Amino acid sequence: MRNRVAPLRQGLNLTQEELGRQLGVSRQTIISIERGRFSPSLPLAFRLASTLNTPIDELFFPEETHSG
Repeated sequence: MRNRVAPLRQGLNLTQEELGRQLGVSRQTIISIERGRFSPSLPLAFRLASTLNTPIDELFFPEETHSG
């Protein structure tokens, strides 16, 4: 799943560590989410969206898939 966590976090002048602290997760978890290596739980996704002041459907979106 792709996301806009990094640019939104940077726009709020938050470090990965500061965002993690606000959400009660590690900096490594934030790094993994930003890189698309980890999809957060639904409760964490909602907390992320709230903290980053953006609707959840504008924060996370599925990977583009091409068939054929």
